[in-house]
Formats: sequence, C-alpha cells, structure tokens
Amino acid sequence: MTRRAKTSSGRAAGAAGLTLLAAAGAACYGLARSTGWLAAFGASPEGERLDRIRRSRRWADGRFRNTIPTETVRPSDLAATLRLQFLGRELRYPSRPIPAVARAASDFAAAPASGLRLTWMGHASALVEIDGRRFLTDPVWSERVSPSAIVGPRRFFEPPIALGDLPALDAVLISHDHYDHLDMETVRALGRRGTPFAVPLGVGAHLEKWGVPAAQIHELDWDESVSFGGVSVVATAARHFSGRGVTGRDATLWCSWVMAGPGHRVFYSGDSGYFDGFRALGAEHGPFDATLMSLGSYGPTWPHVHMNPEELVRAHGELGGGLLVPVHWATFNLAFHAWNEPAERAAAAAARQGVRIAFPRPGEMLEPSAPPGPVPADWWREP
Repeated sequence: MTRRAKTSSGRAAGAAGLTLLAAAGAACYGLARSTGWLAAFGASPEGERLDRIRRSRRWADGRFRNTIPTETVRPSDLAATLRLQFLGRELRYPSRPIPAVARAASDFAAAPASGLRLTWMGHASALVEIDGRRFLTDPVWSERVSPSAIVGPRRFFEPPIALGDLPALDAVLISHDHYDHLDMETVRALGRRGTPFAVPLGVGAHLEKWGVPAAQIHELDWDESVSFGGVSVVATAARHFSGRGVTGRDATLWCSWVMAGPGHRVFYSGDSGYFDGFRALGAEHGPFDATLMSLGSYGPTWPHVHMNPEELVRAHGELGGGLLVPVHWATFNLAFHAWNEPAERAAAAAARQGVRIAFPRPGEMLEPSAPPGPVPADWWREP
C-alpha cells in the first residue's frame, strides 16, 4: 500500500470512528430524552453564574482552559480507542470479589485519635476526617457511572456504607462534573440532608437543577477558598476537562482540593494529568500529611488528562506529600488496562523512590500517622 493510500485509509478509519461515536452519543441522548434521564445531563451556567465564569482567568474563547495545552481524545485516536474498547484482552474486571470492609454509622462515632483519618469508599469517593471536621470527596453511590440506571460502567462492589448511614458532613467536595465524580442521585440525597457543597465554577448549575438549594453551594475558582469550622478548603489547579452531554465541553471548571486545618493538611487531586504546577501547589499549601491521588484510567489515547502511576508518584513527591493514598481505581471499568495494573505499577514506583504508599481496601479506616494495619498490601493481586 502506498503512503497516500495508507493516509487515506487512516483518515477513513478515523472518520468512521468519529461517525460511530457521534451516532452512539446521539442515540444515548435521544434515549435519555425518551426515558426521563435528561436531568442527569445537568444544566448550563447562565445569568450571574455565567457572568462570573466569564471573568475567570481560566476562561477564554468560550470555554475553560488548562494552564498548558491539553488534548483529550484526539480525532486521530478514535479508531485506536474503539479497537482497544472492543478487542483489548486485559483483565478489566476482578476475578473474585473485592474485599471491601462493611461500615456502620457507629464506626464514625469516635473521632480519630490522631486528628486525621481517611476512609476510601471506592473510586474517587473518600471520607476525610480532619481536625474535627468531615469532608467527602466526589461521592458516587449509584450502581453505574452513566446518565442511565441500566447501561454504563457498573461498580465492582457495593459501597462500604449505606449513603444514609454516613456521619454528618461539613461539606462535599466535587472536583468536576464527569459522571464518575458527580452522581446526580447521590447529590440529591446528600442535598436533602442539608449538606454543603464546594464545587468549581459552573458546577453549581447542575446541583441547583437537581434540587440543591443555592445557600448550600459554594462555587469557587482556582485559588479561592471557603472555611468550615476552622478547616480551610481551597480549590486548586488541575489538568483535565469537563462535560456531561453531547455538547457543552469545558463549560464548567475542574479542580483539585486542599483541606487545611490547624493541625493537618490533605490534598485531593481530582482528575488530573501531570503538569508543572504540583511543585507550586506544594510550596503554597503543603507539606501534606496525606495526598489522595487519582490513579487509573490512563492510556495512550488520552495522555494529558490522567496521570500514569509513575507520574502520580512523582506528583506526590513534588507536592510534599507524606502518605500517598491512591484513589480512582478498582471500582469501575473505565480504561484499557487491567483493573489492578495501576496498583502494581504505583507500588513499584513508590518503592523505587522511597515514597510511603498505602492501598486500603474500600471501607478500611486509615490514620496516616499510624503504621499500616495487618491487611496484606497486595490484596488486589489476582491468584
């Protein structure tokens, strides 16, 4: 085949992939309209919220921008994405049940002895108890991460605690509006409890559409903060993108979060590709007792918006992190790698660099100042 023929073939494959993806998106959108799923797409910012967005330094040419050029899925990668999706042979689902630890409300009655306790609930959801306050990151309790209750990636295990049994929360921290981080039904349930939400610019429009009162929503740009009982919560930079529907890409902001109390500091990365801002974040807000870093969902067709395990360990070091606790893995099939590969690679990278790392089971309580418990560090390994 000549170079010209190969180029034409590649363009045809990319066009075919783009057409297939567009058709699938249109079909899902149409089905959503016909079955009442449409609310899950959220709402577009307007009025005073939109005016504030337009004043942000992150806003340019009609959408939010990263600090450095960032590609999501390039048109030239669509054919490769489809091939990986349908022909990949990786073990994307665990061959045996995930050993989650069931929790009850009574487990959280006593405050952590050290003043800081982390409980990973699965994917990017973690309960952070810090200096007498409680924060929950990106809570997703639904069965699927999708606008649909019947199609879309399904969770590997039940949440370790029922949503109604969670202790009282000082705030929920949302990093961005993708379905695996912003779950409509979970938001509605927590909103009915009167829980405050801290969200990046624009995301408040989704919450208000889902019935969360405006008084419970704190909407922040990067470097803005809100205090909850003496613990400062700061929206900080990340390298990612946003959007819940066929249109509206990057209409809302994404962020990482700093939780800074009088005695402890914790960093939560949200979703982020590696970028040169981690060292500056550590210098301004660190050092941190622990970092909750999003591990998993990396791959060759989206190199800029998620970190691979080696980049994640490097970013933790640049932040001035104490204990590294990977999240955003072992819960949903969202990537073209084995479900447990992220842990294997991150553990090896941490060992090489002398980084303290912990892989708690879902529901397992962890105090960063205490030595790891008796649970084997390799619970994710396949037989």
